[in-house]
Amino acid sequence: MAATWVGFARALGAGIAVGFGGLGPGIGSGVAGDYACRASAANPRRDPVILRTLLIGQAVSQSTAIYSLIIALVILFVVR
Repeated sequence: MAATWVGFARALGAGIAVGFGGLGPGIGSGVAGDYACRASAANPRRDPVILRTLLIGQAVSQSTAIYSLIIALVILFVVR
């Protein structure tokens, strides 16, 4: 009986880690994409600079989602 509760707690903890860990980067990437589209529409000649800055910024912001995925995998497969 105790093993099922431990498995449930591990699965719940991993789900919460991935859920909350992906929430912020998802919203942040959407906002950054919105501002990049607006900047490109306002000044099309600066498109390459805007795109490069957007891609670097999104890569940095999505790294926290990858870290939360790694934490969830550790919770699922390493923690006993």
